[in-house]
Amino acid sequence: MSASQSSTRRTVLRGAAALAGAAGAGATLAACSTATNSGGNTPATPTAPVELGAASEVPVGGAKLYRERKLVVSCPAEGQYKAFSAQCTHAGCVLDKIVEGEGNCPCHGSRFDVATGRALRGPATDPLPAVPVRAENGRLIAG
Repeated sequence: MSASQSSTRRTVLRGAAALAGAAGAGATLAACSTATNSGGNTPATPTAPVELGAASEVPVGGAKLYRERKLVVSCPAEGQYKAFSAQCTHAGCVLDKIVEGEGNCPCHGSRFDVATGRALRGPATDPLPAVPVRAENGRLIAG
């Protein structure tokens, strides 16, 4: 192989490696995209009232995640409810579970107090937005 062929081959291989690296970076950036992880471009809080189900499904002193509605509802005392967006304030991923009173973001590990919405562990630093919620005829209505 001549020197010019070897040089051209190295240039092609470097270009292919750079392209693969850029594609990998694009996939990584897409993982932080709010559209990718939040289920589309739907708002973090409901724009109209949303029925969540029976109020009795939220245990007193506990909370329930309504992942498909992107909401988390806690019940600090009998008949009292607090609701928050379940969309992480860091990159928009929807919380995937509640463990010991903390909502978990599956994308980057942020944790939130589901009774207050406060960010407990980053990278998120902002609290979950509060959402109005009420019990009506034994059903929870948010928004």
